[in-house]
Parts: sequence; structure tokens; C-alpha cells
Amino acid sequence: MLRILKYIFFDLLRTRFVLAYTVFLLCTTLALFQLDSDSSKVILSLLNIVLIAVPLVSIIFTTIHFYNSYEFIELMLAQPINRRVVFLGEYFAVATSLVTSCIIGIGIPALVFHPGATVSSLLVVAIALTMVFVSLAFLASVLTRDKAKAIGIALLFWFYFALVYDGLLLGVMYNFSDYPLEKITLALIALNPVDLARIIMLLQLDTSALMGYTGAFYKDFFGTDLGLVFSLAILVVWIFVPLVIASRIFSRKDL
Repeated sequence: MLRILKYIFFDLLRTRFVLAYTVFLLCTTLALFQLDSDSSKVILSLLNIVLIAVPLVSIIFTTIHFYNSYEFIELMLAQPINRRVVFLGEYFAVATSLVTSCIIGIGIPALVFHPGATVSSLLVVAIALTMVFVSLAFLASVLTRDKAKAIGIALLFWFYFALVYDGLLLGVMYNFSDYPLEKITLALIALNPVDLARIIMLLQLDTSALMGYTGAFYKDFFGTDLGLVFSLAILVVWIFVPLVIASRIFSRKDL
């Protein structure tokens, strides 16, 4: 698997899209730090990019790459190589290339301008969301042989987690506002990796006071070591569950 991973990884690093993505993140991060002297505002702006742009780029690029690599995958499978080895090699190569872009484009300049735990948390969140949506993209890709349908499924995943889910959650909280919903919303947030990442970062920036009693509850939980372990564990689950499902489908699929 390491040979396949290495080959695909270095091949991806030479592609124009990955280079353009890295340059975009780097230029955006540098520009934000140059335009605003308030590091907290810059981190909030970068958080919006991490929550919206990074998942979208990750899921679309991965889906397109999977179908563009179909002939290579078929060639590998014609050799005496286990299907899961090829699949996981593809996954880790794509995930590593996109994570590298995040580290170079966001992590390094942000740590130079504003070193500290907040930026480190932002980088961890960016890496986690990248891997989550790469996993979802592979799941979308193995569900159908049609490239257009797979891209549509991938976009639905992003649209649901980045936009629709928040509306549904707000609807639940509004309609049942007379009831104590703190623990229920905690469970609901765990069902959306984007929301989970958002809460973690907002609490790191000490904006929980703007969220009222619910924000205080989140801070009491997510601000503790147990809350941090819980958050990271849920994000890891979000990475591996779609990947395991996709791997099983791919192993049994007739190519």
C-alpha cells in the first residue's frame, strides 16, 4: 500500500489543482493577517473558510479524482493486489495531499503570525474536516458508476452538513425552546462534523458568552479535557465510518 500511496501522492502534488488550492489558502491567509491587526477576527475569517471552502474542495476534488483514476485502479486490480490495499492507498494519498495543502496554506502562515493553541486547534479542525469529507467523497464515488451522479451525491453531502443541518437544528431548538435541550443539542451536534468543528473553535475564541446559557453549557463540556477527547473521538468516527463502508462496497463491487 505504501508504494501505491507514494506514487499517487507525488502525482497529486504535481497537479495544477492541488497547487492552486495551496496557493489560494496561502494567499488568503496572508492577506487576512495583513489587512486586519486583530488576530481573533482573522481566525474567525479563516474558520469560515475551513468550515465552508475546505470541505467543498475536498469532497469535489476527491470525487473527480476517483473517476479520473478509474483506469489506474483497474490496472492495479488486474495485479495480485488486494482491493482494500488499492482503495486505502488512493484514500490516504488524496487525504495526505489535501492535508498538506491545509498545513502549508493555513497552518504555517497562521502559526507565524499568531502562534498559540487557537491556531493549532484551527489547523487540527481543518485537517479533520478534510479527512472527513474525503471519506464521504469516496463513499459517494463507490455508490454509483456514473460520475455525474457521484458528484451530485457528494454535493448533497456537503450541502446537508454545511448548510441544511444548521437550519434543521435551529428549527428543533425554536420549536422546543420551552424544554431543556442542552444535552439533546449536544448529541445533535455530534451528528454533524462541521457543527462540531464550529463549536470547538468558537469556544476556543471565548465567544460562548454570546451564545447565552447554551453557550455556557457547551463551554463547561467542550472546554474540559473530556470534551476535547469526546470531540476528537467523534471526528475520528466521522473519518472512519464512511471510509469503512466505502471500502466494503468497493471490495464487493463489480468494476
